[in-house]
Amino acid sequence: MGTVLLVLAAAAAAIVVVRLVRAGRGEARAERARLAREAGREARRSLDAVWAMDDRRFEEYVAGLCRRDGCTDVRRVGGAGDLGADVTGRLPDGRRFVVQCKRYAKHRTVGSRDIQTFNGTARAEHGADVPVFVASCVFTKPARDFAARHRLCLIDVDLLGFWNSGTPLTSFLDLDISRSGTNRRLRPDRD
Repeated sequence: MGTVLLVLAAAAAAIVVVRLVRAGRGEARAERARLAREAGREARRSLDAVWAMDDRRFEEYVAGLCRRDGCTDVRRVGGAGDLGADVTGRLPDGRRFVVQCKRYAKHRTVGSRDIQTFNGTARAEHGADVPVFVASCVFTKPARDFAARHRLCLIDVDLLGFWNSGTPLTSFLDLDISRSGTNRRLRPDRD
């Protein structure tokens, strides 16, 4: 009888331990998800100054981020007749990049037509090895799908927040943009 009680006590203890381990894992997953959401919110909050910039200042800001990340020969070339090139330069590994910048209100989106136009000029007109489209809002799902098929790097408002916070440009170049991010618009600021 004592052995039976000992076995039952051990089984009960094992069940409790398993449940505690599962609960701990669930809490850890929930905490990681909460921290990721908070990091995204903080990255977006750091962009308040970006939404206040005019187009030229936004292009200069993006050029500054490129320089910070070790890119060379960085120039802001945007303006009338720029054919989609607002910033050009070379990545640290020597590849030529061309950036199209769109500083839109946070509740807007960049659609497939803008991405298609940029794709038509980035490599053919500007000789880009790496075409990069940076927006202060989100890209539509069709725009992200098109970019993925044509190997364009898209940096939306979320990734821009991380770039602004110190993540290097090269970290974004190989992301599968068709599966990452969101195409949901942010709410406009209203008092």
